[in-house]
Amino acid sequence: MSSDSSWASALVRISPYTFSAIGIAVSIGVSVLGAAWGIFITGSSLIGAAIKAPRITSKNLISVIFCEAVAIYGVIVAIILQTKLESVPSALMYDAESLRAGYAIFASGLIVGFANLVCGVCVGIIGSSCALSDAQNSSLFVKILVIEIFGSALGLFGVIVGIIMSAQASWPKA
Repeated sequence: MSSDSSWASALVRISPYTFSAIGIAVSIGVSVLGAAWGIFITGSSLIGAAIKAPRITSKNLISVIFCEAVAIYGVIVAIILQTKLESVPSALMYDAESLRAGYAIFASGLIVGFANLVCGVCVGIIGSSCALSDAQNSSLFVKILVIEIFGSALGLFGVIVGIIMSAQASWPKA
């Protein structure tokens, strides 16, 4: 097997702009998926628990808002990553600096997207528990809401790591 048929040589021949675009798309797409999944989990429990205790509906919408914030994190990072793209002369397209910039944006998008996916599911499950327990005992709402805030911080950690990783993206100048 020659060295030209390895995975490494195939990855080096893919345009760094392709990796960047995939990273940006994953950042926003998977973040929205996490938000939708969290809203689904929280919303279904909220509607079910509201049958027993209608007073919880408006108070527990904060869980849905926390889930929606996950999608906003992905949109913000996608905008930040989009601003990192620069035009590169075709002679320098596969330069090591171009490849590093493309991989940095790609990795940043992956980290943010999947951190927000996990964050959305986490916030959704905690929001579901918050709605169900609030329907039983209203004094538990604030206690569980604090836990939900900690779960929401997971998405912020992913955003911070993604921004730090994307700082490595510098494209070569002509």
